[in-house]
Amino acid sequence: MKEVQEEAGIAVSVHQLYSVRHKAKSSYEPDARDFYKMFFLCRRSGALTLTSGLETSEVSFFDRDRLPPLSRSRSIERDVELAFEFNDGRQTIAVID
Repeated sequence: MKEVQEEAGIAVSVHQLYSVRHKAKSSYEPDARDFYKMFFLCRRSGALTLTSGLETSEVSFFDRDRLPPLSRSRSIERDVELAFEFNDGRQTIAVID
């Protein structure tokens, strides 16, 4: 919640954990570090003030079919697809790999 507020200017509350992924064992670009990534669905909980933070150059909303290129060292297409599947109710348990 704090990260979204600081980097995008959006107050959110966590709704649901939807995925836990072991970065070294997934389809991410290679990384010398070994860690797990946790993905959460959030809901906006306050005023909307889109503001870039220290780690973001621009903040905006995008149509699902017009997402900008991903930083593949951080997120892959499947991460985004799972978020939509959970949000739409098509997926009900977290994917752990």
